[in-house]
Amino acid sequence: MLAFAIHKPHVNLNKKLVFLSSFHYYMGSKFLLKPTTSTIPTPLPLLPSSNKQQYRTFKRLSPVFCSSKPTSKFNRSLLTQTNGLPFSPLAAPVYGLDPEVKKSKLEILRFKLAEVGIELDHFAPGQYNALTCPMCKGGGSREKSFSLFISADGGNASWNCFRAKCGWNGGTKPFAGSKSTYGTSLKLSKVKEIREITEQSLELEPLCDELVCYFKERLISAETLARNQVMQKGYGDRGQVAIAFTYRRNGVLVSCKYRDINKRFWQEKDTKKVFYGLDDIKGADEIIIVEGEMDKLAMEEAGFRNCVSVPDGAPPSVSQKELPPNQEDTKYQYLWNCKEYLDKVSRIILATDGDPPGQALAEELARRLGRERCWRVKWPKKNTDEHFKDANEVLMFSGPLALRDIIENAELYPIRGLFQFSDYFPEIDAYYNRTLGYEFGASTGWTALNEIYNVMPGELTLVTGVPNSGKSEWIDALLCNLNESVGWKFALCSMENNVRQHARKLLEKHMKKPFFDARYGESAERMSAEELEEGKQWLSDTFYLIRCEDDALPNIKWVLDLARAAVLRHGVRGLVIDPYNELDHQRPPNMTETEYVSQMLTLIKRFAQHHACHVWLVAHPRQLQNWTGQPPNLYDISGSAHFVNKCDNGIVIHRNRNPNAGPIDQVQVLVRKVRNKVAGTIGDAFLSYNRVTGEFMNVDKSTGSDNQGFKPLRR
Repeated sequence: MLAFAIHKPHVNLNKKLVFLSSFHYYMGSKFLLKPTTSTIPTPLPLLPSSNKQQYRTFKRLSPVFCSSKPTSKFNRSLLTQTNGLPFSPLAAPVYGLDPEVKKSKLEILRFKLAEVGIELDHFAPGQYNALTCPMCKGGGSREKSFSLFISADGGNASWNCFRAKCGWNGGTKPFAGSKSTYGTSLKLSKVKEIREITEQSLELEPLCDELVCYFKERLISAETLARNQVMQKGYGDRGQVAIAFTYRRNGVLVSCKYRDINKRFWQEKDTKKVFYGLDDIKGADEIIIVEGEMDKLAMEEAGFRNCVSVPDGAPPSVSQKELPPNQEDTKYQYLWNCKEYLDKVSRIILATDGDPPGQALAEELARRLGRERCWRVKWPKKNTDEHFKDANEVLMFSGPLALRDIIENAELYPIRGLFQFSDYFPEIDAYYNRTLGYEFGASTGWTALNEIYNVMPGELTLVTGVPNSGKSEWIDALLCNLNESVGWKFALCSMENNVRQHARKLLEKHMKKPFFDARYGESAERMSAEELEEGKQWLSDTFYLIRCEDDALPNIKWVLDLARAAVLRHGVRGLVIDPYNELDHQRPPNMTETEYVSQMLTLIKRFAQHHACHVWLVAHPRQLQNWTGQPPNLYDISGSAHFVNKCDNGIVIHRNRNPNAGPIDQVQVLVRKVRNKVAGTIGDAFLSYNRVTGEFMNVDKSTGSDNQGFKPLRR
C-alpha cells in the first residue's frame, strides 16, 4: 500500500488517496513495480490566509521490465503499443479504509454536492438522508421528498427527488473527473442561486409626473399604475430614469424589468422568472396572456385584470425541435415556475402581438399549455394596409370598448386535425354556388355513361372485369375524352403495357386513325407522319409515365410518391394504376392480406383527396369456377372485400363473347357502386367498341336500350 497527497489549487482540501496493486495481476505480467523518488506539491492545512506551496518527497511505482516468462495466463488483447514497447494499463485503484482518507473524501463530496446546490450541515454516510429538494424546494408543502445517499466509505453520492413534478436525480464521486481512468461524474444541472430583492435594495422610486403623463398618453391611468406598483429607477451618469415593472409573487418582489425612453429593456439578473401580474390570476379559471407589460396594463383599462405578461418577449420563430423536459426549458421556465397557477385554468386567451414573432410565441405557449384550452386573438385592421399590433395600440386608437370586444370574440386555437364546419363555410358557399368547378363531376364523354357515372376529383374508382374484357382500353378512352373536354393531364402506371404499344393505343384513340397500315386497320386510312408528330406532342403534354426501369416490382408507396411529384410539377388530375396485381405486395409476417389491402387503399384515398386527383385502380377478379360468360361482381376481386368497401366508385367492364347474345363489339359498363349520388347512380351503360381505332362510342337506339345506351339497374 502506498499513500500520497494530491493538491488542486482550485479546491483547498487535503485529498489523500491510497492505491492498492493487484498482486496476482502483476505477477503474471512482464514487469514488476519498482519504487522511485519524485516530488509533488503538497497542500498546506486548511488555512485561508496561505497561498504558498510546500513540497515533500514521495515514492511512486514505475514499471521495470523483466525477461522472465509470465507465470499465469495473460490476455494479450489488453496490451497496447507505446513507443514501440508493450504496455499494460494499471488496474483501477482501490480506495483504502484509512479513517483520515475517508474523512477527506467526505469533505470533498460535501464540496462537490454544494457545487450543484445540495447544502449539507449533517449527514449520515451509509444511510439515506431525507432532505428538501434544492431544485423544487419541496413544492408548496415544502415536503422532504429529496433522498440523498452517501456510501459508507465516502466513495460516491447519489440523489433523487421523488416529487412527480420534479424528479431531479444525479450522482457524483470525490475523485471522478474528465481525467479519471475509471469513469466520470454524471453531468449535473447546477441549481441557480436566486437573489432576494427589495424595493430598497434596487433603489426604486415612485413614478415622476413626466412618466405618469407618458402613460396617460397611452390611455393608462394613474390608478392602474398604482395598483400594479409600477415604479421608476435612476441609471447612468446623466440622471436618466427608467420605468420599473415590478414582478411580484404573493405580494413579494421577486424580479424587476426596466424600460427606458428609447424602448430598451433589461431585467435584474439571477431573479425568479414569473409572469408579470402573477397575483392577478391566482385562483382564476380564465386568463389572458399578452406579450408585454404595457399590454397587461392596457387590458386592465379594458376591464380585464385576469391578465399576465410574459417576461422575456417573443422568439423569432417556432422551434422545430421536440419540447424539452421542464428543467431544460430555459426560455419558458416562467411557465413551469407558475405551474400551480396555470394548472387550475380552463381557458387561456393568447393575445400576443400580431407580428410573426408574436404568433410564434402564441404557438410555443399553446404547445406547452395545451391547445385544447387555448383561444387566440386576431387583431383587426388598423387601416387598409395594416393590422393592429397589440392590445395597447388598440386601446390608444380605438378605445377600451373596442379592445374588450376583440378579447370577448377570441376564437378557438386551432388544433391540427380538429375543425368546425364554420372553418369550411367559404368552401361550402362556393360549392352551393357551383364556383369550385366539377360539382357534378367531369363528363365521361359518353352520353349513356354520364347518366350513371361522372369523374369527381379526389375519388377512387375501382375497375374490374374478366381478362380481355377491355378494362385498360376503356380507361385509355376515358382519359382521352377527359383531356379533350376539360383538359386534364394524367399519370400512368400501366405495368402490363410497354411504352410503344401503349403510345399506339392512345394515339389511335386521339387521332381516330390506325397507327399501322395492317390487317386490323381494314380499309381505314393510316395516320400520316404529320399526324404522328402532332400526336406525339399531345402524348408528351398530356401523359406522364410511372415506370420501374429495373426488374424490381414497384410498391404502392413508390407509385404514390412519383404521382405526388407529377401532381406538383405537371398538374396532373388523374392517376391510373393498372393493374393492382402487378405491384409488389410484400407485407410483414404478422399482417393478413385483408389488413394489407385496407392500409394500401387508405394510402391511395388519402393521396386522391389531398391532391384532388382522381385515381383509377384496375384489379383482376379471382379465378372464376364454372364461368358461364356472365359479368363478375365487385366481390369477385382477388384479395379482399375492402376493395369494394373502400372505393368511391366500382365499375365492371364486360364484353359480349356470344354472337347469339348480341353484337360482339358491344361493351357493357356496369356501375355497381357510387358513393356520391351527385356524380351518378348504380346502373348499366352500353358502348360500342371500334377495333380499328380503339374508340368507344355510344350505341344506337336500335339496340333496344333506352337513353342512348343507358339502362338503369332493376332492383
